[in-house]
Amino acid sequence: MEESRKTIIEKQRSPFKVNFSELYQYRELLWTLTYRDLRVKYAQTVIGFLWVFLNPIFTLIILNFVFGQVAKVDTGEIPHVIYTIAGMCGWTYFQTVLSSAGNSLISSQNMIKKIYFPRLVIPLSKAITALINFGVVMLCLAIIMAALRFAPSANIIYSPFFVLMALISGLAAGIWMSALTIRFRDFQHITPMLLRLGMFITPIAYPASAVPEKYQLLFHLNPMAGVVEGMRWSLVGGDPPSQYAYISFVLITILLITGVFYFNKVERVMADIL
Repeated sequence: MEESRKTIIEKQRSPFKVNFSELYQYRELLWTLTYRDLRVKYAQTVIGFLWVFLNPIFTLIILNFVFGQVAKVDTGEIPHVIYTIAGMCGWTYFQTVLSSAGNSLISSQNMIKKIYFPRLVIPLSKAITALINFGVVMLCLAIIMAALRFAPSANIIYSPFFVLMALISGLAAGIWMSALTIRFRDFQHITPMLLRLGMFITPIAYPASAVPEKYQLLFHLNPMAGVVEGMRWSLVGGDPPSQYAYISFVLITILLITGVFYFNKVERVMADIL
């Protein structure tokens, strides 16, 4: 009579390490979750996928009115509407990932409790889905620039670096928020407030140079400040990123490393907490 065998899954890897080979093995699950998010998000809506375009356009109208018409922020030779939507390119991706990643693990708790798979797949699917929002804002920028006959900046050769930093910042924020929300459900309510605050303390519709010098260091402790400055400079020109922008890039890297560490720690007890 054969002895019954048990398979025990035990995680022995370093908490700082990401098992990329395992993530690749579960790539079909990753694409399935991404496709599900897209379908569910716009299911049973009258205009469906058009909401992807309407949301950034509505935000653009509000920011352009407040900062361009009321506050009359000086953006030099760049039309304020172009200046604002160029700033939105980096911010939109970060905002989308952060707002969706918080509840991602909680909404998938039945699957987490029943089967094994690398839990990092869930926030990663949110980061991939958010690429569509990022692409739509970039498309809107291209359309507006063409309509106003505004040529792209010669600095566009540097844009891949800033796009990469925007992607890393969104991924880092998503990993952190998904893990934190598991332990502290308060973040479900804190995240919307942080995003509303972040929209105004990030130089989306105004230049970072408008912030007094004595607050520049504190201002750039916001990781998205340098990303938004740099992406706008590379796409449409204007003021180059300030000397403090590099602080934002260092913070983004630290957030990603520490986020992976904390997520791996929480992953070991995730099923029990949920």
